[in-house]
Amino acid sequence: MTEPVPNWVGATAKQIARGVRRGDTSATQVVADHLEHIGSRDPLIGAFRVVRGGEAATEAEKVDEQHDLTRLPLAGVPVAVKENTAIAGLPTWNGSAAARGPIAEADHEVVRRLRGAGAVVVATSRMPELGLWAVTDDEDGPTRNPWDLTRTPGGSSGGAAAAVSAGLVPLAHGNDGFGSLRIPAACCGLVGLKPGRGVVPPPPESDGWFGMAEHGLLSTTVADAAIGFAVLAGRDSAKLTEPSGLRVAVSTRSPVSGIAADAPNRDAVTAASRLLIAGGHTAVAKDPVYPVSLGLRGLATWFGASWTEVSNRGLEIGALQRRNRRHIRLGKIATRRGYAREADREAWRDRSIAFFADNGVDLLLTPALAATPPAADGWSGRSWSANMLASMRYAPFAAPWNLAALPALVVPVGVRPDGLPLAVQLVGPPGSEMTLLAVAGQFELAAPWQRHAPSVFPAVR
Repeated sequence: MTEPVPNWVGATAKQIARGVRRGDTSATQVVADHLEHIGSRDPLIGAFRVVRGGEAATEAEKVDEQHDLTRLPLAGVPVAVKENTAIAGLPTWNGSAAARGPIAEADHEVVRRLRGAGAVVVATSRMPELGLWAVTDDEDGPTRNPWDLTRTPGGSSGGAAAAVSAGLVPLAHGNDGFGSLRIPAACCGLVGLKPGRGVVPPPPESDGWFGMAEHGLLSTTVADAAIGFAVLAGRDSAKLTEPSGLRVAVSTRSPVSGIAADAPNRDAVTAASRLLIAGGHTAVAKDPVYPVSLGLRGLATWFGASWTEVSNRGLEIGALQRRNRRHIRLGKIATRRGYAREADREAWRDRSIAFFADNGVDLLLTPALAATPPAADGWSGRSWSANMLASMRYAPFAAPWNLAALPALVVPVGVRPDGLPLAVQLVGPPGSEMTLLAVAGQFELAAPWQRHAPSVFPAVR
């Protein structure tokens, strides 16, 4: 596909907002450009559940009518919102018709903050039912990775990642309960930050996910990630200060026994270590201690989170996908027997925070994935065990940091031999979100990545 794309498709959120504020373009024009691009490309990818064509155009006009655009950091920027997050006037789909909630009467706080910053919600992005899996598909079909349409974009924020990677929007909202932002970011070559606990207003189901889920955004650049994080966190400034002299622990050890990162993902960590050293930091080999009990607690928490959410919302288990029915029933057992204990999660959090202090390190560098993303098709109709094995085998590195409620970020560092993106994960102690972004910014300056999937979107700015 070599035909040119409209002017503002492919631009960064920062470029768009600056253009709208200066009067170089209008929010109306930017949104029209993106809606045209969505119409031609999303049928290939399946990133969106609902496209808000007319409503988005009206919202864009309202942005253009504002007298003071200088205070809007996302003026006219088209964004997508994950379909498990309330948007006034739309049902909250949660990944399937069986899990769909009623029409929302008001926006969730993070949606309100995005709109308050001048962003225009053009669509809701797809996710697997209840957000339980690291693949994104349902009975309507799969969401496809724009880098390779036969592969998944990850999950559960897979629709969001596919949309940004294909240039359908420059910025997409998602949330991360067990890696649901960082896994898709790694699959699609994007920047994805999971904030630490208490930094961004949590999902309304956070009690069901035991407070582990965090809202965040997916972007093609670190600058966009920083602006988006500042908006969601209610901060005035997105300015990054270049860090120097950090000590970074480097580990390729998998948290899941019997699963190891493949050669390309190990090579990605080596490449990232070199970037750290070139940036004036120190890289030291140091593995976190992942006790066997951590895996058992993680599984119990994953199961229990699904049961608690379904129970709290009064969903009919028999109407849900069969892969999820077993997961939920295991969650009922885990919850009633007390296997998903807050005390265990807090103990792991304390141990994780102590890792940084005890070893004199500022950050931890790990692989983002263990293997190439699985095929896109058919997961919603497969067994629970097939979904479990697929998700755990290729994406074991994210979940510990939800259990610990620590900030973690995924940043691209190259391309696999099969042509899919490579990425690494950076983890930090509480309050280190801006440091993580700043280090990722150093990576971007030293080794810029392909911002969009070349197979779908060859024209890149």
